Amino acid sequence: MKVKELMTRNPAACTLTNTLADAAGLMWQHDCGVLPVVAEGGKVVGLITDRDICMGAMLNARQLAHIAVEDVASDKVFTCCSEDDVQVALNKMRENKIRRLPVVGVDGLLEGLLSMNDIVLRAQEIKGKKEVQVTFADVVNTYKAICEHPLPLKAKAAGV
Repeated sequence: MKVKELMTRNPAACTLTNTLADAAGLMWQHDCGVLPVVAEGGKVVGLITDRDICMGAMLNARQLAHIAVEDVASDKVFTCCSEDDVQVALNKMRENKIRRLPVVGVDGLLEGLLSMNDIVLRAQEIKGKKEVQVTFADVVNTYKAICEHPLPLKAKAAGV
């Protein structure tokens, strides 16, 4: 199964110069918890989550309308392509402990957004010999990897 079969097409997005109030409004309007951040022309340059907005407001002690998206958005973005197999996207989510991937074209332009929600809703139980593209086990194993807390430094040093 290809990413393009599951992704949300034309997702809401914001720019670096939008305010956190703008981003929060878009999230409310589109019922989502993340927005790709795009540069002029639509190239993905970051991501902002509802948590980023809350923490940005608290840490900056300013109103959302007075904080730019670029001040709190993550510029470390993992992406996938619409032609990627969904298993490639799941592996990327597991490895990087993320729940959502912007879907970009070869030019880096935003084409869609793939979330764990999209994948969960298409997962199937394996019954008999029927081929299943995304299994419940794929979903659970991905969530386990995403949710796993890193070991504290002392535990790592002790080889735990």
